[in-house]
Formats: sequence, C-alpha cells, structure tokens
Amino acid sequence: MSDLSALEKKLECKFKNIALLQQALVHRSYLNEHKSFPLDHNERLEFLGDAVLELAVTDYLYLNYPLPEGELTNLRAAVVKGEMLSKIAKEVGIEEYLLLSRGEQNGSEKARNYILANAVEAVIGAIYLDQGYQTADDFIRRVIVAKLPAVLEKGEHIDAKSRFQELAQEKYRVTPTYEVLSEDGLDHDKHFEVGIFLGKKQMGVGKGSSKHEAQQKAAREALERLEKKE
Repeated sequence: MSDLSALEKKLECKFKNIALLQQALVHRSYLNEHKSFPLDHNERLEFLGDAVLELAVTDYLYLNYPLPEGELTNLRAAVVKGEMLSKIAKEVGIEEYLLLSRGEQNGSEKARNYILANAVEAVIGAIYLDQGYQTADDFIRRVIVAKLPAVLEKGEHIDAKSRFQELAQEKYRVTPTYEVLSEDGLDHDKHFEVGIFLGKKQMGVGKGSSKHEAQQKAAREALERLEKKE
C-alpha cells in the first residue's frame, strides 16, 4: 500500500487507521486489475461521506445564513456539486493518490472528475470513521465550506435559467428559448455550446459537458447582460 503521510499533512488529519484513508482512494476499476489487493473499493465510504458532507454543510448554512429554504438548498447544492468537489480533490492532493485501472487513468476528463468528486466524499467518510464527526466537520468547513464566499460572489448558487425567465417575462413578456449551437466529442465525453435567445436576439452563450450545464451558463451570461441595463 502507498505511503500516505504526505497526503495526511495536506488533509491536516493524522489517521489512527491508515487503511481507511487508503481504501477511500481505491476505485472499483483498480481491483479488476489487482485482484489480490487487500482492501475493498471506496463506494461504501463514499456513501457515508456524502451524508456527513450534506449534514455538515446544511448545519453551517442554517446557523450562518438566515435565508429561505429554497435559497439554502441552492447554496448547498452549489458547494457540494461534483464540479466543486473534483477541484478540491486536486487542490488537497487526493488526485495524486487515487488508485485507478489503466483504462480509467486514460479516460475522459468528465469521467475523471466524477471519480475525483466521489473520492472526496469517500475521504470524508474515512475521516468520520477514524476521527469522529467533529474532525470531519472541521475538515469540511476548512476545505469545502471555505468556497462559499466565491460561490456567492459568482452567483453560482442562483438557478440562472429560472431567474432569467422571470425577468424576461416581466420586462419583455417573452419566454427565452435555448438552441444548441454546436456539440462535439464522443458519447461519453460530449461538449455543448448553447445559445439563449429572446425572440431572434441572442442574449448569451454557454459551454458545458451537458446541455443543462451549458444552458445554465448561457442564462447566467444573459442575466448579467440584463442586469447591466437596469
């Protein structure tokens, strides 16, 4: 098994049972190529860590943000979404220690980011089992909740599609439409460029690995454009 002392320093967490941390880094595919590996894959730890993460973030938001339920839900979703967690996996060094099959190592960026996000949840599950809820909560606040100010500043918690539709109908009595301007890539690694229109006028463009993601980005750009006119 790997020497994980450098990762422990980055996580700021010294494990009593280092096998828990090691297991959190084992993707199912790795065991297909290493059948004698002594540990299981990380999916059960991921299941546990997902619940701990949601509770910790929910608790923090409830205590610190006196907002309606819907806004709190959107904020939480923006902080714990896969895109955010995969970035965190790279920042704290989890990516360097992941055990993957050769196929997954050479897979698409979208697939890899999904694996990275799951690994962060698995590490949280490992911390919870090894150190208890308080240490897991401290880690989540230090590494994940710390992203909240940037999320708020960029408006990443806003459902841009719904908000833009409300404004467009209020100001122009027009319902926005979306059009796929281009798409490329293989079926498992698609990239979409979507335009948002009021009538024939294009109000914004967004790119993403799904149509929904591209639509949200296009709507966010359109929102900024409308708000500048106010």
